[in-house]
Amino acid sequence: MFRFLTGGESHGPALSTVIEGLPAGMPLEAEPINEQLRRRQGGYGRGARQKIETDAAEILTGVRFGRTLGSPVTMLIRNRDWANWGSRMQIEPVTGGAEETKPITVPRPGHADYVGMVKYAHDDLRNILERSSARNTATLVAVGAVARVLLAEFGVNIVSHVTRIGSVAAPPVTGITADELYERAEASPVRCVDESASEQIIALIDGAKKRGDTLGGVFEVVAFGLPVGLGSYVHWDKRIDGRLAMAVMSINAIKGVEIGMGFGVAEVPGSQVHDEFTVGGETGVQRLTNRAGGTEGGITNGEPLVIRAAMKPIATLMRQLGSVDLATGEAKPAFAERSDVCAVPAAAVIGEAMVAITLAQAFLEKFGNDSLTETRRNYDGFVATYRTSL
Repeated sequence: MFRFLTGGESHGPALSTVIEGLPAGMPLEAEPINEQLRRRQGGYGRGARQKIETDAAEILTGVRFGRTLGSPVTMLIRNRDWANWGSRMQIEPVTGGAEETKPITVPRPGHADYVGMVKYAHDDLRNILERSSARNTATLVAVGAVARVLLAEFGVNIVSHVTRIGSVAAPPVTGITADELYERAEASPVRCVDESASEQIIALIDGAKKRGDTLGGVFEVVAFGLPVGLGSYVHWDKRIDGRLAMAVMSINAIKGVEIGMGFGVAEVPGSQVHDEFTVGGETGVQRLTNRAGGTEGGITNGEPLVIRAAMKPIATLMRQLGSVDLATGEAKPAFAERSDVCAVPAAAVIGEAMVAITLAQAFLEKFGNDSLTETRRNYDGFVATYRTSL
């Protein structure tokens, strides 16, 4: 089983993760991981924190001479800003007559502050925001980067692009390869492939910053090169579309997920929804369309996987929203800490990571994970059964 745990706080010494279940013999070095970490920190509208941190993963265990051993892989991402927070986030008890940092007791609407304080009986929302912070998605991107290395061994390529920020939506992208989509998205400061929409989005972000406001949007993740057969219709929790939706929805600030046509399937008759078969293609059977977005019956169907997510505007506003001081019961403006204006381009990279993790888990469930040799043998044997059967 491919699984992982992450640890760390936003302003603590470091973020960490332990990954279990990677096949032995898989190539793994730090640079592909660091490249994804750099992409996560980019995008127009990011805040000052990205200028402080230069994220880099240190691989501590589970790898020898550039290949996995089959044992757990441990990675560390150090927080450079820890140097400025040592006394406020120290691990040891406060001693010697020193006072603890004054607690923060005014929760921010839209954050985990209030519900976290109630659930875990904390009287300082610093204890909540440090872990609930999107800073912790750096570990998800690191794990996702490892998953991408595995999937790339079998020709799977995962890319993303921003389709909307605020009121500006880009036209749909069709008939484009994975490499073309990646290059055009990466060339845009907001990771939008349409140049006109990119310019409008940048102006929109500038306006929101001046007002002390924030913006959300929509991004799309596409996985090319998937085989038929990942996931299952047999049990509800094995359905690949359900697992993908949960993984992407778990990203900070994501409030909606759709696959393929998504909510659009409710607007038109079935003749305009379902993907007809025809004779031809690599396997002797091919699709005329990909409205389903790469899944049928909870299983990948060999077409590109297309999943979109809607991200709400960031909940920390410089133009503070109304709140209540939980220590005194008084009405007060919400607590404000430095924040991004718009993080949709970064969220798209995190979305890629969560899709990669979910697909890697399903991939290893299907094809085995003791060694990369075993995984490849099982993959090749299975693919041959349906690619040559007709």
